[in-house]
Amino acid sequence: MPNSTPIEQARACLELEAEAIRALIPRINDQFVAAMNMILRCAGRVIVTGMGKSGQIGKKIAATLASTGTPAFFLHPAEGIHGDLGMATANDIILAISHSGETSEVISLLPALKRIGAPIIAMTGREQSTLVQNADIFLNVAVEREACPLGLAPTASTTAALAMGDALAVALLSARSFTPEDFALFHPGGALGRKLLLTVAHVMHSGQNLPVVTPDKTVKEALFTITAHGLGAVLVVESLAGMKLVGLLTDGDIRRSLEQGHEFLDKPVSGLMTRNPRTIDKDKLAGHALNIMEKNKPRPITLLPVVDNNFRAIGIIHLTDLLRQGVV
Repeated sequence: MPNSTPIEQARACLELEAEAIRALIPRINDQFVAAMNMILRCAGRVIVTGMGKSGQIGKKIAATLASTGTPAFFLHPAEGIHGDLGMATANDIILAISHSGETSEVISLLPALKRIGAPIIAMTGREQSTLVQNADIFLNVAVEREACPLGLAPTASTTAALAMGDALAVALLSARSFTPEDFALFHPGGALGRKLLLTVAHVMHSGQNLPVVTPDKTVKEALFTITAHGLGAVLVVESLAGMKLVGLLTDGDIRRSLEQGHEFLDKPVSGLMTRNPRTIDKDKLAGHALNIMEKNKPRPITLLPVVDNNFRAIGIIHLTDLLRQGVV
């Protein structure tokens, strides 16, 4: 695009890369299915290799596979031919990435890989290439042209390879029935890990920290209990011995009632409490508790009683507990 502006160049780049990805859709074919099934049957790991920009894409593909249930790692081809091929076994699968299919460092690995007996999946843009001729499966990531106006820098070709790697990882994830809990096992750190691994039991208030009263107590007595525990609510239980939950009283309930007077403060809690409040199980994810709080109708709530299978009150979880743990 001679005489085009930088903005026009940038837009043209995105158009070309989008076209490169769209061109991959018909190539999700028998070869793709064969690659997916080969990996599903693999007793070892997927070893991804590639040189230069293809190597950078390979690192990301290996990381995506590993985080979604497919054991994988990246092997630098230059390091491979100098000893690191000892990492590969006949139980592994090699995913070799080379746009030309002729990258010398990758091609140099082929004789040794053949002797080791590891099957090879070639991800390349040239069907008539040395890599494809020595591979068991061919994933076609050819592009009409690079987005680079010079036609030199890998741009559309690396985008296509990355997208094909993502497609493979997603297909494998689905085939393995990979769950959010499985995902959490590989992402224990940071906010994501906390949201996916932390359960209600980890953050709820229980035991001596649990604010409870019986229905016959006055609202004034319940208010003292609310103030003492600082959670803004009290659980109403049938009896302190059985702890069966029958209601919930919040400081908001009390404030709203004060608008009509204060006579109710000497009346039983049973007349003011919310019956059948929303509850949660201690084994549910903390993120699920947050979802219930946010989507409660007619208005969001800030706390949830925690009950067991017999509807006995065993804890209470507050929105601030989730904030402190970084779930929100």
